[in-house]
Amino acid sequence: MSNRFRVPGRLRSRTGDGRLVDVLVAAAVAVPVFVPFATAPEVTPLGVVFNLGTVVPLVWRRRAPFATALVVAGFAMGVSLHHRPGQVVQYGALVAIYTLADLGRYSWQRWGFIGALVATIPPGALLVKGNDANEFMFTLLLPITAFLLGTLARTARERSNALVERSAQLEREREALEREREAEAGRAAAEERARIARDMHDVLAHAVSIMVVQAEAGPVVVRPDPDQAERVFDAIAEAGRDAMAQLRRMLGVLKEDQDHGVRAPQPTIGALPGLVEHVDRTQVRVRLAVEGVSRDLPPDADLAVYRIVQEALTNTVKHANARAAEVRLRWTDHELEITVTDDGRGHDGTNPGWRRGGDGLIGIRERAAACGGTAEAGPLPGGGFRVLARLPYAAAVTA
Repeated sequence: MSNRFRVPGRLRSRTGDGRLVDVLVAAAVAVPVFVPFATAPEVTPLGVVFNLGTVVPLVWRRRAPFATALVVAGFAMGVSLHHRPGQVVQYGALVAIYTLADLGRYSWQRWGFIGALVATIPPGALLVKGNDANEFMFTLLLPITAFLLGTLARTARERSNALVERSAQLEREREALEREREAEAGRAAAEERARIARDMHDVLAHAVSIMVVQAEAGPVVVRPDPDQAERVFDAIAEAGRDAMAQLRRMLGVLKEDQDHGVRAPQPTIGALPGLVEHVDRTQVRVRLAVEGVSRDLPPDADLAVYRIVQEALTNTVKHANARAAEVRLRWTDHELEITVTDDGRGHDGTNPGWRRGGDGLIGIRERAAACGGTAEAGPLPGGGFRVLARLPYAAAVTA
């Protein structure tokens, strides 16, 4: 229940802090208070003052409920004792008691007032006024009832305010959760763009390396071995087409309005033979070896295997000045071990693709770590260079 009477919107907008409502309440109470003046056998000026004292203070009932209750109670006692004219029901006192119970600031004011009232009514009603049992119970229970109604209104208002506050708190929590979800979506989108950027780097670096090596070999063989020159140019064209196809797939992911059904899948471990064959057409001879029983990998680990091998072979072609390389997949009971070795110049510490902090090693480490694995690279004791990555099955499944 609201602490304000329900009034039409226009009236409420003109009441400010409720003063007009209080004036109207006082006017409504004045009607039954002054009706007995028309039939009273005797009306005295003091009786008029006492009766006015139970009505006029109601104008301030909201602003000072405790003071209003004290003043109205004092004048009501005067009306009851003087009784010229009296009141059948103390209307002003009932309104003041209800208001104090509903709007009183402190509990000691509310309960102290009703306690004092209950303590003083019996002596006054029984000894001074000489009420019988029915009149006494009516006189005692009427203010108690008004106090209980005001207390119920106060409880209902506090509960309503608590519900409103709880609703506002839930709304704030919902908005905070929504902002958190948006931020999480933004982070996920940024991570996806970073992954696509790494894939584009791998594709372009690999394709450009193959094409550069083949283009450098073309003039050498064009006259003495036209057939070999033709194969060189075919390899350049195939590398370009493969790079374009993979770039189209990755760029298609960035187009929100493109149908998901037409997007080609990302390369997986099953595409490694084609990758090895593609690199083998360069001046670097590449061999693929598989040990153990293969297992199914989740999509992220499946793509990571392909990209790790692709990045390692790209650096071999670009920087190692190698003649041969080997890609070895070793399926153990707990992890997939990926080893890419070459016979190039990685052992002299000048390989720019694998210097500390180089993009190639960082990319491989990130891909392995994303699947719960590890990656390392370094020169071999007898010459050459090795890239070793391990992807555990359990970590890959839960990633």
